[in-house]
Order: sequence, then C-alpha cells, then structure tokens
Amino acid sequence: MAGLPAEMRVVENDNLLHFETTADLILHYFSLLGIDTVFGVPGGAIEPMYNALARAERDGTMRSVVARHEAGAAFMADGYARERGIPGVCISTTGPGATNLVTGVSSAYADNIPMLVITAQTALPNFGKRALQDSSCTAVNTVGMFKHCTVYNTLVSHPEQLEQKLIAAINAAQGQRPGPAHVSIPLDILNSPLPGRPLPISAYALKRAYNQYDAGAVDELSTHLGQAQKIALFLGRGCQEAIESILNFANKVNADIVTTPSGKGLLASHHPKYRGVFGFAGHESATQALMEGNDIILAVGTDMDELGTSNWNTEVLLNSKLIHIDQIEEHFNRSPMARMHVCGRIKSIFEHLNRDVDKALQWGRSWDSGKQAYHPSFPDMLGYDRQATPVDPKALFAKLPLFVSDDTRYYVDAGNAWAWATHYLQLPKANRYRIGMGFGAMAWAIGAAVGAAMADPEKPAICITGDGSFLMSGQEMTVALQHQLPVVFIILNDSALGMVKHGQRMGGAEQIGFELPTIDFALMAQSMGIQSQQIHSMKDFDNLNLNELTQNGPVLLDVRIDGEQKPPMGSRVKTLTGE
Repeated sequence: MAGLPAEMRVVENDNLLHFETTADLILHYFSLLGIDTVFGVPGGAIEPMYNALARAERDGTMRSVVARHEAGAAFMADGYARERGIPGVCISTTGPGATNLVTGVSSAYADNIPMLVITAQTALPNFGKRALQDSSCTAVNTVGMFKHCTVYNTLVSHPEQLEQKLIAAINAAQGQRPGPAHVSIPLDILNSPLPGRPLPISAYALKRAYNQYDAGAVDELSTHLGQAQKIALFLGRGCQEAIESILNFANKVNADIVTTPSGKGLLASHHPKYRGVFGFAGHESATQALMEGNDIILAVGTDMDELGTSNWNTEVLLNSKLIHIDQIEEHFNRSPMARMHVCGRIKSIFEHLNRDVDKALQWGRSWDSGKQAYHPSFPDMLGYDRQATPVDPKALFAKLPLFVSDDTRYYVDAGNAWAWATHYLQLPKANRYRIGMGFGAMAWAIGAAVGAAMADPEKPAICITGDGSFLMSGQEMTVALQHQLPVVFIILNDSALGMVKHGQRMGGAEQIGFELPTIDFALMAQSMGIQSQQIHSMKDFDNLNLNELTQNGPVLLDVRIDGEQKPPMGSRVKTLTGE
C-alpha cells in the first residue's frame, strides 16, 4: 500500500479502514488532532515509524524533523505545542534514544505542556535476551523511567492494545493536568499489519476541551468578591487560554494585575492594568500592588513554585487574603493557608464570574480602583552609552524589541537570561514570551525556538541563551538551517556559567566551576553555513535588519556582554543559602 494517494494510507471499504502498519495508524491519529510535524532521531527499532513518516510525507499529510539529539527533539515538541495549542510529538528509538528524551519530557511535565512521546522497544521475542539497546522491563527499564515524568505511561504488548492505549495517551496529554504521555512500542508491533477495522474515534472526541468546574465554589467566591472593596490578580502561565475573560473581569472590578515570571507574557508590558512581575527578578511595583490595600488576592493558574512566589513569601502573597483558582488540584498543596480553593477550567470559572459581576454592576455595586500610579519598574535606558563595550545586559534586553517586529516570539533559556528578561524585557504584544521555568533545563530555548518556528514559520522566533547552554546543544541550530526557519539565536557570551558565578558570589560560596573558554560563536555558525555577527556594543545593532535577515534562514548574534553586571536574582540566592 506504500505510496497510495489516500489520506494517511487509508482505504475505506465496507465501512472499514485498512492501514499498512500500526505506525500508520498512529500517524492517522496525530493527523486527527491537527498535528503535522513529528520531531525525533531515527534508529533501528523506531524505523517502522520513519517508514510511515516517509509515506505520509509523500502524501503531504505529515513531516519529519530530525533533531541532533533526542533531548532537542523533546524541546522542539515543547515549543511546537506552545505555539499551536495542540500536543507536540517526539519519537525515539529504544535504549539511549529513549533515555536521551527524559530531560526534555521532564521539562514539559513540569510546565504542563501537552506532548505525545513515542519510544520503541526491541522486538517482543527478544526481551530480556541482552539484545542491542534492550530497554524492556528486564533490562534498562525506560518505561519505568518515564513513570515519574509523564501523565500517562504504558508499554504496548499486543497490536490490539495499541489504539486504545493511544487514545488514552491523547486524552491524558490534554486532560485536567496537561503534560507528556508516553507510549512505548516494540519493533514488531510497530511493524504489524492491521486488518480491516471499524472507523476510529472522531476528531471532535479527541479535541474536546475539559470544561468542568465547581459551580458551588464559584458562587461562594462571588460572595467573597462582593464583600471586597479592592481586588488584585496574580496570574501564572496556566491562564493563557482564559486571558481574555480574566482581563474582562479585571476591568469590571478595577483589579491590578501582577504575574509570575513564567506568566510575564500573558499581556503586553504596558497594559494599563499590568503592574509587573512578582517573584524571581520581579518589580517593586508588583510587590506594592499586592501589598497595599487589597481585601482579596486572586492567584490564578499558578503552581505557587519558588520562583513565582519570591521564595514562598508569606507577607506579600501566601496569607489569608489569598484565593487560589486552578484547574490542577495538585497546585493547591502549596497554598494551604488560602481563604478558598476553586478548582476547574479557568476559562469557564471566569465566564461564570463575569456573569455574576455584571449582575452586581446592574445593582450599583462598584469596586475601588486603588488609584495608585504603579507601573512595572522598567529602567530608564534613554541615556545609556550605545558605544560602550562589552554590552550591558540591561540595555540589550530593554532595547531588543526595537530591532525586531512586534510579532516576534521570545524563547528565554535557563540562567542569567531568565533574570535579565524577566526584569528588563518589554513586550509590545501579549502571548509572545515563552520560558521553561518549571524544570529549568539549560538549552531548552534552543530546541523550543526551532519547534515554534516549525509550528508557525510566518513569525520570527528569538532564542536568548547563554554560552553555557549553547555549548550543550548549539548544534540544534542546524535544524533551523536545514528547514530555513526564521530563528535568531542570541548568545549571551561572557565566557562563564553566569548564574553559577553570580550565585556563588552573592551567596558567599567558593568561586569554582563557572569558567568557560572564550568561544567565537559567530565563526562557529559561519562554519555551519548560518548567518552570524559579533555584537560588541549596542551600536552594532544599527545596521542589522533581523526581520530581513531571517527571511533567508536562521541568524546567530554572538553578543559579548559585560559579565560583571549583577543580575536581579537575589531571591533565588536566599533560597539556596537558606536565608
């Protein structure tokens, strides 16, 4: 059946579907979800999936993107999911291919990113015989490893199990607690032919949104809100789907809006209700907005982690003024002091609240605006020296949006880039900022920016990473070259693991292990055929038209930054030192 023009190599006869192999059935389900890209690295045991992908590419229904390392493939699937709002897909062969995926899958698990993870196993008859790369239950047990970083995890031991387990994985990945779902499939099952079978589940059933919430709790919440004079909103990344309803609510009740570091991109930096970031590298204006005069603080879509709560600050946030709203019940474990917990789909909850507020407004109820003139504490960089060398990171992040289009998406890597971007980067539009703070994996942004560009190549993506992260996984930029993707890789080059260096200094630790050699990353990129330039001062941006350059594929900027500038990361150091 190879090469048949029918969609996904499917033939309908007498109300039955015929697939060449189970691998083709898997791709059919991906297509029902709207997924058109699979990220991975080929290998012997996963070869049936690549055979199916080759047939799908000829049909124009799917494309394969080969990463340079399986962790990069998982990071790419993460970026794809964030841009498309559907699960990303990564696949790997058995043994080391699967173990290489674990860091990227763990990152998606920590950030609740929907992902479908398909790994191979050696053929079933070879389990436990020390076959090459055996990772079955009697060898290096990869299914056991994925148990702790997935929302669903299974081994398929018979072809007739595959479809039901795949549907379960899809539903789990998009469920109440979104995340990666892992299905491990032996080589012989992936390659099994499929007989005629009933038509599969509908695309609608696979895509249906989780919509439940506790209506009684929301009614009780409305009563609390009706008794409050001043309300503040504290928003995490989990608010993305509901942000329009939340902004509508904030306008009606005159609520200030503060975000976690990972929620920073939910609205534009100069939105009139926005008071900045609270937590790691945050703004004094955000702290003031949460502290002064509020009867209620609504924490929405946040897991109350260390970086988002300024080391679990009880004076400002974690106290009896707090009401915590989330669709993931587990997140309430970190807010036991809250006045209320309201669980359910956030969008549905705020649609309900908006109806209640409308009724209250009709009866003459009003809420205090507070009238404070708080604004995010962005620095005044008007007088900075454009010719100063090396580049001041504060100036780089404050001025970077001037050199790219407003539609540019920012992917920010772990390390000092987190601190500089959180505090200084000003976003002209909402939903353009991505950060992987849940697990804090270095090099996440490199793969994620590539995945984002595959998901939507019409908008440029900027990967902001450090020299340490780039030396881990910089080879993934060749994927952007191969597919001519509009990605700008900005390397913060100070010949150091900057967060380690400054963390040791600020915490009074021994100064060890942070030094890196001086690398010419521009020359490295040129050797790979990628456009590049060294940046020694902000004046070097004058003659760069990044939007034009990325029309010809990726661009790398080797930015020599002043490594002695101290990033705003004091709250993180206090956690490490136990202060």
